[in-house]
Amino acid sequence: MLDVTAQANEKLVGYMKENNITSALRVLLMQGGCSGPSLGLALDEEKPSDELFQRQDLTFLIEKDLLQQCGDITIDYLEAGSRSGFSVSSSNPLPSVGSGCSSGSCGSGGCGC
Repeated sequence: MLDVTAQANEKLVGYMKENNITSALRVLLMQGGCSGPSLGLALDEEKPSDELFQRQDLTFLIEKDLLQQCGDITIDYLEAGSRSGFSVSSSNPLPSVGSGCSSGSCGSGGCGC
Protein backbone atom coordinates (compact mmCIF):
# COMPACT_ATOMS: atom_id res chain seq x y z
CA MET A 1 0.00 0.00 0.00
CA LEU A 2 3.05 2.30 0.34
CA ASP A 3 5.80 2.34 -2.26
CA VAL A 4 8.93 4.44 -1.76
CA THR A 5 11.19 4.57 -4.79
CA ALA A 6 14.91 3.95 -4.35
CA GLN A 7 15.74 7.57 -5.21
CA ALA A 8 13.16 8.96 -2.75
CA ASN A 9 14.44 6.64 -0.03
CA GLU A 10 18.04 7.68 -0.67
CA LYS A 11 17.18 11.41 -0.52
CA LEU A 12 15.03 11.03 2.63
CA VAL A 13 17.59 8.89 4.48
CA GLY A 14 20.35 11.34 3.54
CA TYR A 15 18.34 14.33 4.75
CA MET A 16 17.34 12.66 8.00
CA LYS A 17 20.92 11.58 8.80
CA GLU A 18 22.44 14.92 7.78
CA ASN A 19 20.04 16.77 10.09
CA ASN A 20 20.10 14.16 12.89
CA ILE A 21 16.32 13.59 12.64
CA THR A 22 14.90 10.39 14.07
CA SER A 23 11.15 11.02 13.96
CA ALA A 24 8.72 9.31 11.61
CA LEU A 25 7.53 10.77 8.32
CA ARG A 26 3.79 11.34 8.02
CA VAL A 27 2.00 11.16 4.67
CA LEU A 28 -0.82 13.68 4.98
CA LEU A 29 -3.52 15.41 2.97
CA MET A 30 -2.80 19.09 2.48
CA GLN A 31 -5.10 21.83 1.21
CA GLY A 32 -4.00 22.78 -2.24
CA GLY A 33 -5.66 26.15 -2.78
CA CYS A 34 -6.95 26.51 -6.31
CA SER A 35 -5.28 23.31 -7.49
CA GLY A 36 -7.09 21.18 -4.92
CA PRO A 37 -5.74 18.87 -2.23
CA SER A 38 -2.40 17.11 -2.48
CA LEU A 39 -0.43 14.59 -0.47
CA GLY A 40 2.66 15.73 1.36
CA LEU A 41 5.24 14.69 3.95
CA ALA A 42 5.82 16.00 7.47
CA LEU A 43 7.70 14.94 10.58
CA ASP A 44 5.36 13.58 13.25
CA GLU A 45 4.78 11.06 16.03
CA GLU A 46 2.62 7.96 15.79
CA LYS A 47 -1.04 8.23 16.78
CA PRO A 48 -3.51 5.39 17.53
CA SER A 49 -5.31 6.05 14.22
CA ASP A 50 -2.14 5.51 12.14
CA GLU A 51 -0.93 2.68 9.96
CA LEU A 52 2.82 2.30 10.32
CA PHE A 53 5.14 1.33 7.44
CA GLN A 54 8.86 0.52 7.75
CA ARG A 55 10.83 1.11 4.56
CA GLN A 56 14.58 0.54 4.84
CA ASP A 57 15.75 2.96 7.57
CA LEU A 58 12.56 5.04 7.57
CA THR A 59 9.22 4.91 9.38
CA PHE A 60 6.15 6.28 7.60
CA LEU A 61 2.80 7.06 9.22
CA ILE A 62 -0.50 7.30 7.37
CA GLU A 63 -3.87 7.82 9.03
CA LYS A 64 -5.92 4.66 8.40
CA ASP A 65 -8.92 6.58 7.01
CA LEU A 66 -6.71 8.47 4.56
CA LEU A 67 -5.02 5.25 3.48
CA GLN A 68 -8.42 3.65 2.73
CA GLN A 69 -9.47 6.67 0.67
CA CYS A 70 -6.20 7.02 -1.23
CA GLY A 71 -5.45 3.39 -1.99
CA ASP A 72 -1.85 2.73 -3.00
CA ILE A 73 0.51 5.63 -2.25
CA THR A 74 3.83 6.21 -4.01
CA ILE A 75 6.62 8.49 -2.81
CA ASP A 76 9.14 9.43 -5.48
CA TYR A 77 11.87 12.01 -5.95
CA LEU A 78 11.92 13.90 -9.23
CA GLU A 79 15.14 15.46 -10.54
CA ALA A 80 14.19 18.65 -12.39
CA GLY A 81 16.92 21.20 -11.69
CA SER A 82 15.62 23.97 -9.45
CA ARG A 83 12.19 22.29 -9.38
CA SER A 84 13.47 18.98 -8.00
CA GLY A 85 11.55 17.51 -5.10
CA PHE A 86 9.36 14.80 -3.70
CA SER A 87 6.18 13.62 -5.37
CA VAL A 88 3.54 11.86 -3.26
CA SER A 89 0.74 10.33 -5.32
CA SER A 90 -2.15 7.94 -4.80
CA SER A 91 -3.95 5.42 -6.97
CA ASN A 92 -7.37 6.91 -6.08
CA PRO A 93 -8.63 10.50 -6.39
CA LEU A 94 -7.84 12.53 -3.27
CA PRO A 95 -10.66 13.36 -0.87
CA SER A 96 -11.77 16.99 -0.86
CA VAL A 97 -10.66 19.14 2.09
CA GLY A 98 -12.42 22.32 1.06
CA SER A 99 -11.31 25.10 -1.22
CA GLY A 100 -8.34 27.27 -0.42
CA CYS A 101 -9.91 30.14 -2.37
CA SER A 102 -11.95 32.35 -0.05
CA SER A 103 -13.52 34.53 -2.73
CA GLY A 104 -13.32 35.07 -6.43
CA SER A 105 -11.93 32.57 -8.84
CA CYS A 106 -8.39 31.60 -9.65
CA GLY A 107 -8.62 33.32 -12.99
CA SER A 108 -9.57 36.60 -11.33
CA GLY A 109 -6.70 36.36 -8.85
CA GLY A 110 -9.05 35.61 -5.96
CA CYS A 111 -6.63 33.16 -4.37
CA GLY A 112 -3.29 34.42 -5.53
CA CYS A 113 -2.87 31.93 -8.35
